[in-house]
Amino acid sequence: MDIIQKDSEILRLHDETHEDIVKMTGISKSFPGVLALDNVSFNLRKGEVLALLGENGAGKSTLMKVLSGIYPRDSGDIEISGLKQEDFTTGKAKELGIVIIHQELNMCSHLSAAENIFLGREIIKRGVVSQDEMNQKAFEILSMLNIDIDPETIVGDLAVSKQQMVEIAKALSANAKILIMDEPTSALTSKEIEDLFRIIIDLKSRGCGIVYISHRLEEISLIADRVTIMRDGKYIATMNYADTSLQEIISLMVGREITEKFPKISCPKGEKIFEVKHLNAGRMVRDVSFELYKGQILGIAGLMGAGRTETTRAVFGVDPKESGEIILEGKPVTIRKPYDAIRNGLVLVPEDRKKDGLCTKLTVRENIAMPSLDVISNFFGVVNRQKEKMIVEKSIKDLSIRLPHSEVEAMSLSGGNQQKVVVSKWLARNSRVVIFDEPTRGIDVAAKVEIYHLMNDLKRRGIGVVFVSSEMPEILGVSDRIIIMCDGRITGELMAFEATQSLILTYATMFESKLSRSDAS
Repeated sequence: MDIIQKDSEILRLHDETHEDIVKMTGISKSFPGVLALDNVSFNLRKGEVLALLGENGAGKSTLMKVLSGIYPRDSGDIEISGLKQEDFTTGKAKELGIVIIHQELNMCSHLSAAENIFLGREIIKRGVVSQDEMNQKAFEILSMLNIDIDPETIVGDLAVSKQQMVEIAKALSANAKILIMDEPTSALTSKEIEDLFRIIIDLKSRGCGIVYISHRLEEISLIADRVTIMRDGKYIATMNYADTSLQEIISLMVGREITEKFPKISCPKGEKIFEVKHLNAGRMVRDVSFELYKGQILGIAGLMGAGRTETTRAVFGVDPKESGEIILEGKPVTIRKPYDAIRNGLVLVPEDRKKDGLCTKLTVRENIAMPSLDVISNFFGVVNRQKEKMIVEKSIKDLSIRLPHSEVEAMSLSGGNQQKVVVSKWLARNSRVVIFDEPTRGIDVAAKVEIYHLMNDLKRRGIGVVFVSSEMPEILGVSDRIIIMCDGRITGELMAFEATQSLILTYATMFESKLSRSDAS
């Protein structure tokens, strides 16, 4: 990303305009039992990238939903290009060129990529939707993004990273003057991120004001001109990125020093708790074998499309297996569906928490208690409310889930707190092996550290932990042992103390065949 860094520095040097394209003053917003925004002020300049930072639940997304007309403000003023806005709706926001790319994908999975890109703005010719013209324009936009997606492909058939790029293409097609990006890179590959940053730099050069929300703080240095920090629904500070440091940003975000980014504990290597032998499941899981021991966290690394998520799904029984053996605590187990895995004490924290991990319209209590209904119900299926209350309260306390009470809907929580609910519902069952698939995707630095502490606690208690991550520093910092996948196969295995990013990347790009570690050496 060196070229992007140089382009960003040139634009920063020539950015002499301080014209406010957005000015928000004294914004407050309440939900039942929660003061989400407390007298917040915010401004965005024409032709700048403003990084909006804060922990999950800080109010960032709520503030941007007020700016895009999704939520009405309770009090405060909004000015767009110097004009005060009274009744501010989504329609008015669109008229003014305000476009938001949400953290959680909001797409019609049964429609094509082109139909999603032009949803609500269909191209009409002689009273009929011109599918051919929409496909052509969608192709042009996707080509500009350097993304190889057929505009006629049904979005539900695309990988999460490709769906994210379709969402970005949709925003760009609207000729945004004010573009809000809420965690736009959380599911993208390094190449896709680089293409996105080039587009951001180009939009900035045309005078577009961009609000960039991300928990990947290392990205901010590549594109941000200024940084605004929020905490607990309040405005904390705004500063030029060049005048601050990463440590200062983190301290302002969390209100305290975070001394250890990747906390790690040492445990003696225990007995083998879990083993997968010669697993095959479709094109992306080919002859996969690995072992897991008590007292260790096993990291699974690899590039996007390497087969890591597909492996976890096959192990958990979501996808059918063609062949292979799964051994838990020394005994072979048959897992044909997720229920079999759960019953045997093997659980999965999935990559897409909204789609696969939560019932967002149910309460936090219902989500946490649901997998344990067989434990907290009597012979007649009647739930013991006292047992349920104990499980739910302990889960909320153990994972420091921020919420006014357990009866709030899961959809009302921040991304980080939703992730904690997903984890907590499985731990309530006293599971023996927990598989985490991208558990820190889209959550803030402090919430990430809490997830790492949780993994360490599981390791200390003798529970097996398998950990899939696309972030190389995270894999190196958290894992005790690392296996690397490429093209559906395991191509390398390393102890954490001997692993480096370059060595992992070498194994992660071995497309030709499965190589033994000695052969690679």
